[in-house]
Amino acid sequence: MNCWEILGIEPTSDRQRIQQAYEQQLKFASADEAEALRRAFQEASGESAPESAAVVTSEPGYSSVQEEDRGDAVEAAPVRERPLDAEESQIVREVVIQIKALLNDSQRSKDVGIWKAILCEPPADKPALRREIAVQLEPQLRPMAENGSLAAPVTRFLGEWFDWYSLQDVPEEPVDDRNFPEPGMAEDQPEQPPQMVNFWPAVIGWIVGLVILASIFGGMGGG
Repeated sequence: MNCWEILGIEPTSDRQRIQQAYEQQLKFASADEAEALRRAFQEASGESAPESAAVVTSEPGYSSVQEEDRGDAVEAAPVRERPLDAEESQIVREVVIQIKALLNDSQRSKDVGIWKAILCEPPADKPALRREIAVQLEPQLRPMAENGSLAAPVTRFLGEWFDWYSLQDVPEEPVDDRNFPEPGMAEDQPEQPPQMVNFWPAVIGWIVGLVILASIFGGMGGG
């Protein structure tokens, strides 16, 4: 994996974005993953990674506690959830790859059903995996959803699935209210025979005119 895949963002020269991605990933990283993140940050930004204030162990269920020597004062760091194991991490990577591939298909990416099939498929729907998927996809998906690059149903689904509250109130797409026949109406209507132009009045009028002309010229000849 290159540094951008480890950080979970697209290649960029924006140092602030690189640091945000680094700090976000570091919250859920084990000791080995934290070291990989530091190297990725240095490679992406050209600078050394900032030191983390909290020391996190990779033992499941372990909460780091910083004790001060002064009196009985004890400062407890927030308890973090256990890191994902290798199998869970692989599932997260596969889901992220599928979503990024979906974004390259302009037609299929409009279908919210496909998004649900990828993101809601067990075991990717487990809370821990869902949170990690959200962390890795947020730098790309959230800006797209906010600027209208994604279909409204997809944006609302992402807002609800990942608890991105700012995306949950996206208005419905406008409905074209032009008068179109309801589906099936064309099939239900009986087929109309082709309309024929009625030539008979014209033909009769033409014959009457000829008769009148013949009578006039016949009378003149007889006189």
